[in-house]
Amino acid sequence: MGVTSSFKNATNAVIKAIAQEPDAVPETDLLDTLKKEHDEVKGLLAELQHASTSAQRKSLVNRIKTALVPHTKAEEKILYDAVIASKDKAAQIDGHEGYLEHECASKILTRLAQIENATSPEHKAAAKVLKELVEHHIDEEERNVWADAKKQFSEETREQMNAAYLAAKQKVRIPVQSR
Repeated sequence: MGVTSSFKNATNAVIKAIAQEPDAVPETDLLDTLKKEHDEVKGLLAELQHASTSAQRKSLVNRIKTALVPHTKAEEKILYDAVIASKDKAAQIDGHEGYLEHECASKILTRLAQIENATSPEHKAAAKVLKELVEHHIDEEERNVWADAKKQFSEETREQMNAAYLAAKQKVRIPVQSR
């Protein structure tokens, strides 16, 4: 058994172990699920740019957090860790870059949620930076990391990864904002 098939067998075993009920999930490519979620978050970030009242802006920040936190944690565990575990050095760099960009987005999102006056210039600036960072990250990820995933994982494996991803998302707890 070669290194590549050993790696694929190990990846499949991990995916099956992580996914609680892989048969209960429709056979969907992980990348299709991620694309849908990326579009949802981009839409919420665009809404935030145009929201004018404090209540609207705070509600949108909470919705963005609810969508983004489970997405990034599960994506790191299922997709990035698998890409980083590969022998491809460029793919490993893409995976680590994704982790770093998620960390930056998380810090900005936390700061955004802590700004009392949601209509202040500070809040609007933080929202703009978050939008720019997330959109840049999505563009790069959909171009680079997805190419890595398509190269390294079969469609069947990506469907199994999707089941594991959805299960991992369910386990993510969103931290409660304290003031």
